[in-house]
Amino acid sequence: MSYVIGLTGGIASGKTTVANLFRDEFNIELVDADVVAREVVAKGSTGLNAITAQFGPSILLPSGELNRTALRERIFASEQDKQWINQLLHPMIRQRMQVLLDNSTSPYTLFVVPLLVENGLNSMADRVLVVDVDEETQIYRTMTRDGVPESQVRSILNSQADRETRLAYADDVIDNNTNNAQLLSQVTQLHQKYLALCSQNR
Repeated sequence: MSYVIGLTGGIASGKTTVANLFRDEFNIELVDADVVAREVVAKGSTGLNAITAQFGPSILLPSGELNRTALRERIFASEQDKQWINQLLHPMIRQRMQVLLDNSTSPYTLFVVPLLVENGLNSMADRVLVVDVDEETQIYRTMTRDGVPESQVRSILNSQADRETRLAYADDVIDNNTNNAQLLSQVTQLHQKYLALCSQNR
């Protein structure tokens, strides 16, 4: 298992952009919680079979894949259903992520988790890297990207750890209020730092 850097940040902070720079510029492997979360409910998976048994075939699309909209509506409407889904999927996601981290072959691995702090998954990382932007930038980017009203973005922000809480967990911070040229410079500096830390921890 390689050295693990937990990468997190609020909505529209630029986590994916930063993670892809590490991957594309320096061949660093990514373990992405969002990708794993989709894998564990893929067509034919144990996770999807359990969800279908619980909620019935109406939770599926005609293709046999999970109807994410229907599931989202269901868990927003019922705290009990939400708890059931979380108890089913969180252990499966965590186990799968651990396997991927254990099998990573790059000098260090970026563990990309939007809710790293909120879900206590920072315990799976050696260091925490926070991609930081100010709240107004998050709101503007999300409204522009997703075509949603400001009230909806603020609701999402309120469901996540606030900026101060997230930064309190950070060992390293990338400022993404800047342009992309400065972003690559910050990533490059951190890459060198992480390589040095890896060699110390061998």
